[in-house]
Amino acid sequence: MLRGSITPIDSWAEQCQISWMNTEITNLSTAGRKAAAMQDWATVHLCANGILSRAAEEPEGLFLLGLVEKASEHPKKAVEAFESVLRLDPDRYDAAVELASQYSMARRNGEVDALLMRYEEALANSPKYLDMAGTVYTEIGRPEKAWPLYKKACELQPEISLFQANLASCAVYVGEIEVARKTYSSLLEQNPAHQRNHYQLARLERAKDSQHIEQMEAVLREAKLPADRNIFLHYGLGKEYEDLQQWDKAFEHFRQAGDAAYSIANYDVADDVAIIDSIIETCSSDWLQSSPVSPADDKKPLFIVGLPRTGTTLTERIIASHSKVHSVGETEFIQMVMRRESQVPAVDKMTPAMIRSIAGKDISLIRNGYLDTIRYRLQQEPIFIDKLPFNILYLGFIAKAWPDDPIVLMKRNPMDACFSMYKQVFTWAYKYSYDLGTLAKYYIAYDRLCQHWREVLGERLVEVQYEELVSDQEAQTRKLLDGLGLEFEDACLTFEKNAAPSATASSVQVREKVHTGSVHRWKKYEEQLEPLRAQLEAAGIATD
Repeated sequence: MLRGSITPIDSWAEQCQISWMNTEITNLSTAGRKAAAMQDWATVHLCANGILSRAAEEPEGLFLLGLVEKASEHPKKAVEAFESVLRLDPDRYDAAVELASQYSMARRNGEVDALLMRYEEALANSPKYLDMAGTVYTEIGRPEKAWPLYKKACELQPEISLFQANLASCAVYVGEIEVARKTYSSLLEQNPAHQRNHYQLARLERAKDSQHIEQMEAVLREAKLPADRNIFLHYGLGKEYEDLQQWDKAFEHFRQAGDAAYSIANYDVADDVAIIDSIIETCSSDWLQSSPVSPADDKKPLFIVGLPRTGTTLTERIIASHSKVHSVGETEFIQMVMRRESQVPAVDKMTPAMIRSIAGKDISLIRNGYLDTIRYRLQQEPIFIDKLPFNILYLGFIAKAWPDDPIVLMKRNPMDACFSMYKQVFTWAYKYSYDLGTLAKYYIAYDRLCQHWREVLGERLVEVQYEELVSDQEAQTRKLLDGLGLEFEDACLTFEKNAAPSATASSVQVREKVHTGSVHRWKKYEEQLEPLRAQLEAAGIATD
């Protein structure tokens, strides 16, 4: 026998040791998975370390470690762990979806899209990761891809209420309103006290009687929760009382909802006014004309801006029904790229310091960074719409990055615009909208900003008046398309047939034909809104 060879006894002992180690790893994995389900992250960490101490590159140990880092809000370490799992075992769809979720948080949306598409088929029998992949797809603006995943998850485990709620939410985005209505109704039968589901159901159709109102009022009486725990229920009640033209009751619920939301918003309108002031000061006509660029992109962005609830979604759907246009919905990519390229460290999403810093940089950084980030959403049409209202702040940078392209600015009666924002919950996105006095201060600054853009952008700013659009749709649509250099197409008049998803606050209304029912709605609340009107008119803003 050659020296150093393995005897049968040695081989048998080694196999026993390997088998024993595998059993230990399996047991640790099982314990770790159970602990993760209970969110006992200390035990998960112990199990992960136990596995990795026995096999340093065991994918399961790294996966459990990734879950721990995710729960500990250590995104970089979580990404490293999940990437390592896929390097060692490319078939681990659970690690792929977890990694996609982490990429989504970092706004690496193109990588998210590619990763999920690669693993979609492998998810067929995993309701948990079908649902999670659907949620990540929704986060990156792909509800149409989330929809079949949510449906499959609910088929596999219909008893899981979270899966049903996600399905219902996505159903609204993709225009399956009746599916959403039935699903929310079913969820409320199981849990009648679920306030957000009551609110979502109230959004879906016009109340015809007080049946749902009585259910919500009963929940409000019996719950006896602090005001900030009743926000969604008050918005739902306000909406349905308004449907029934009980204006005083509607306003009272809108007021209670707004007061509660504002009390926890941690917001000072002076910060937003300071940003607007810095933009007006920085983005002058001379600055706009300096360092011109000549982009040669095959895809052209069309930005639709304004305030929320001023018709941005309506206008988007009209234009996106044109054969040369598609929409990517609302993205924060302009702001994200500006923030990154400013290289100014800050907790806030945008600051005056960032504005001043990026204004001195090469504008191609914004243009190229934006196009690189959004490329995963682009289709064959030469023009794509980005309709985030908030981009009104960044029109100077947009105009400089794309010097030959028009920009659409939506206008609406100031009182209707303000009140429509006030009665809408934006999941904390537009914090100035929850208090009427604060809303007036913001609107006054916003009005100054709009006037500034008119002065520096001139005819490039294609302004659309909401009231005129809904009262004379064809004439205004023709005028709008002409201002954008597009030929008129009949499809733009039947935008409600456009099957494209919509994930905005108007996702239900875009499935309806144009109507004038919201014009001068504020007058139903004229007495309650008098302080708002007085503030606006004192600043020289006409309200009629």
